[in-house]
Amino acid sequence: MNIFRYYQSGDEKEIVQLWNECLPKDPITSVRFRNLVLLDANFDPKGMRLAFHDDTLIGCVYSVRRLLPMFGVDLEPDNGWIPFFFVKKEFRRSNVGAALVGEAVDFLASEGRKNVFFASYAPNYILPGIDEETYPAGFQFLQKLGFEKLNSPVAMDRNLIGFEIPTEVAELKKQRELEGYTFSSADDKDLYEVIQFANTKFNPDWGRAIREGILQGLPLHRIFVAREGSKLVGFCIYGGYEGVADRFGPFGVDPEQQGKGLGKIMLHVCLQAMRAEGLHGAWFLWTSEKTSAGHLYKKTGFEVTRKFHVMRKII
Repeated sequence: MNIFRYYQSGDEKEIVQLWNECLPKDPITSVRFRNLVLLDANFDPKGMRLAFHDDTLIGCVYSVRRLLPMFGVDLEPDNGWIPFFFVKKEFRRSNVGAALVGEAVDFLASEGRKNVFFASYAPNYILPGIDEETYPAGFQFLQKLGFEKLNSPVAMDRNLIGFEIPTEVAELKKQRELEGYTFSSADDKDLYEVIQFANTKFNPDWGRAIREGILQGLPLHRIFVAREGSKLVGFCIYGGYEGVADRFGPFGVDPEQQGKGLGKIMLHVCLQAMRAEGLHGAWFLWTSEKTSAGHLYKKTGFEVTRKFHVMRKII
C-alpha cells in the first residue's frame, strides 16, 4: 500500500539517497540539499510531497511559492514552481508520479497560484528546466500532465587550457580605455551599485547572487566592473553560485552600451582571471542560444553541453 504525505523532519537522508538513485546524472549531497532546499527562505514542508511503500520512500516532488520577495515587495502571487521530482524506478508508470505532482499542483493552487513552472525557480533552482535528452520519460511525463514548453535555455562549457586574450580583444580594450572606459576587479565601494545595477537592469536573482556570494566568502577579485567615467556600465563574476569556482556568471552590460564590445572585453578578462587561478574550465547553466550573449559565448569558444525546456502548466 502506498502512503502519501508531506515532508517531516528526519526524511532528509532517504530523500537524498533516492534522489541519487533516481537521478544519477545529476546527483546531490546532503549539504547541497540542505542549502538549496531546507534553508531556502521559501521552503514550506507542505510543498514537499513524499510517497512511501511499506515504509520505504519511493517518490518525491518539491513545490514552492515565494514567501520572501526576490526584490522589493513582489511575491509573484500568480506563480509557483516545481524545481524537481523523482520516482523509484520500479514504481514508475504506476501513477505514483502523477499523484505526487497532482498534490504539488493542488498545494500551489490552494495558495492562489495560477501558473506552475518546471523548473525555472530562483534563487535555488537545481536545473533551469527538464533536460529532454537526459530525461526523455520525464519530459513526456510533464507533457502528459499538461505542462507546455515555454523556452529552451542551454548550458555551455569552455575548456580554459591554453586560454589567452586574443590580440584583437586586447587592442579593443586599449581603445575603449582611451575613450574613458575602465575594467577592474570590484572593491567595497562598488558593491551597492553593482547589486542595484544587476537588480534593475537585468534580474533580481543576479543581484541576490552577488550579495549572497560575497556573504558566503566570494572574493572581490572574482567580480569585475566596467565603467564609463564614474558610470557603471557592466559587471561579470565567477564563483558566485554555491562557491563553485569554475561556474561563470552572472554577466551583463548596460543595454544602452551594447555594440561597443564591452561584453567581449569583460568576458575575456574574466576568463583570463579564471585561468590565472589555475581553473581548467568555465561553465554556466542558463542562457539563450539566439541572444547576443549566446552568440558571444560561442564566438569565445563555449560549446553547448546541455539543453533544457522550461515548462508551464496553467491551473
